[in-house]
Amino acid sequence: MTPTAIIVIGSGLAGLTTTAHLLTHRIPVLLLERCPKPGGNSIKASSGINGAPTAFQPPGSDSVGSFYADTVASAGEVFLSATGAEKSRREGLVTTLTERSAEGVSWLSEMGVDLSRVARLGGHSVARTHRGGGKGTPGYEIVKALLGKVEGDERFKMETGRRVTRILRETDGAVNGVEYTTVDEGNETVERAYGPVVVATGGFAGDARGLLATYRPDLAGIPSTNEPREGTQPLLQAVGAAMVDMDCVQVHPTGFVDAAQAEATVKILAAEALRGEGGILVLGDGRRFVNELETREKVTGEVMRQAERLSTTATQWDTKLVLDEGAAAALESHLGFYMWKKLIEKTTVGELMAEMPALESTLREYVDVVSGREKDRFGRESFGNWTLAEVKPESVVYVGKVTPVVHFTMGGAVINERSQVLDEQGRPIPGLWAAGEITGGLHGQNRLGGSSLLECVVFGRIAGDEAVAFYRGLQGEGSTCAGHDDL
Repeated sequence: MTPTAIIVIGSGLAGLTTTAHLLTHRIPVLLLERCPKPGGNSIKASSGINGAPTAFQPPGSDSVGSFYADTVASAGEVFLSATGAEKSRREGLVTTLTERSAEGVSWLSEMGVDLSRVARLGGHSVARTHRGGGKGTPGYEIVKALLGKVEGDERFKMETGRRVTRILRETDGAVNGVEYTTVDEGNETVERAYGPVVVATGGFAGDARGLLATYRPDLAGIPSTNEPREGTQPLLQAVGAAMVDMDCVQVHPTGFVDAAQAEATVKILAAEALRGEGGILVLGDGRRFVNELETREKVTGEVMRQAERLSTTATQWDTKLVLDEGAAAALESHLGFYMWKKLIEKTTVGELMAEMPALESTLREYVDVVSGREKDRFGRESFGNWTLAEVKPESVVYVGKVTPVVHFTMGGAVINERSQVLDEQGRPIPGLWAAGEITGGLHGQNRLGGSSLLECVVFGRIAGDEAVAFYRGLQGEGSTCAGHDDL
């Protein structure tokens, strides 16, 4: 059957990026989203998007090579132990991500997204994570801009509340559409749409009773930043897609513990930018215990090793995030939201002494480190916008209780640097691409903060380019991309 559109599954940043790219080529798009509203988890992303080198960084401060090295170091043993074709594929993905990062930031900027503020997050050797100075979080502002770009296009159709249950294939193995369900007034109907398919449905960090329980049963009981939702990797497996790194799950060190809902299994993330701009982590009594700008994997490990467990049914630890007025001012938009939700409290050092008796001495030591009078015994070298220079009982600080949370899944469908989904033999499946957290192999055992939004943009745009060429070949408008002929 001749396709009438390219089908994009998922309306987070990867899906919207692919859609926007397809529409610039005047290709019709059917976007299917299982939730009532678009945006996915991308809309909640709070720290920013990586890029190197960009116009917003000091000249000469960063490079593609440095970004590549940081990404590989973060990926760890999973990346370093790869050999042969698997090693080449992983290297190709990281090379593509880092080499096209500045282009991705520039593309978003051209659409009116403010990304002028740059911070250094955990695991990065320099400041390269971009966000804006407005009230909205980076994820919200980016999703809003892309939705504004695509929604007025007559070639674009989005259907929400559509659950894709099957990817369709022709007898020769090429993907040619999807089957999905709709629910109207309690009545479920099954529909089909035909065309090449781009899958951008995200990870499985919210699938606690399904994929997460299968691949990481040891994480049972730890809250998540993701709404309960089944993973969609099995959709791709059903058409022969290979999976990789499915046991690589990122536990972020800082999800807020709301005192009014301490047992909540879904937490609001305490953005890594809070630490990047100078914030510190302390144990329940106020002692600092870690370099807050280590990788998420290492910081989480130290929390679990050193902090006391909270007396909750959910598996949680007693740690607190502390900021001074300088760090808080640098993240004014974030702080406004967190304080409105009563997740962060503005207080003074003196008022906290009964609860955290070691906090004052901790802050004095940290102030000496920030000023350069002392070297940090935990190895931290970047302090963001911390300005507190003299610790007194009346010194203003901002404090929130935080705990590790299941946040992101590094495993998923095997793709190459052209966003093509590969089968178990390493061959591209014709007519099928994937981008974003649904894919695996890029981040290894730990993702750098800021690279989630980036991979959505980089590989979403690539998937769009590849799908355009394939679609035009089906329409008889020209040959498909080099490589499709051998599929």
